[in-house]
Amino acid sequence: MWKEPDAAHEVSSSEWENVMHHNENTPVVAVPNIDLARYVGSWFEICRLPLKWEDAAASDITATYSQTADGRIRVENRCLDKDGKPDRSIGLAVPQDASNAKLKVSFLPEYLRWIPFTQGDYWVLAIDPDYTVALVGTPDREHLWLIARTAALPSEVVENYLAVAKTQGFDLGRLITPRQSGHMVPDTAFEA
Repeated sequence: MWKEPDAAHEVSSSEWENVMHHNENTPVVAVPNIDLARYVGSWFEICRLPLKWEDAAASDITATYSQTADGRIRVENRCLDKDGKPDRSIGLAVPQDASNAKLKVSFLPEYLRWIPFTQGDYWVLAIDPDYTVALVGTPDREHLWLIARTAALPSEVVENYLAVAKTQGFDLGRLITPRQSGHMVPDTAFEA
């Protein structure tokens, strides 16, 4: 059974009031807390706003998160490019506060990750109580992802999460829905 996004009762009533009456000066609101142990694992990209570094025709897009010994999160994104060739990027996410809902992510080589302006924001904006669907975005409203533990979601679930994004001021007019076969790009695809 699919559940509604948890944003409404995860965010304080005053914060939610700001979200519901959004204007361009209203800050984006992340959920107050993420349990990283429950968040790690593999997620399928359901839809997103365009990314300059990702092929708009890419398919089978997934993100796998794993916690490192020092509390950071290893990020491995995989997809098939427009020609059906496997592609992946590996990065590192660092929680910005005790909530774990706001992270900074870098996909640069490890020796360059210390450079501050090379890190991107990754904020969890809504998540269901079972950690099976999440809405992730950036505070500048330029990037947005709807991710799930499964490759497809019922349309009403997608609509509910996108309604949260819209109330937070995200422009959904350019939304991309990648093709998902239901399979993750396997490790063997990268062996050559």
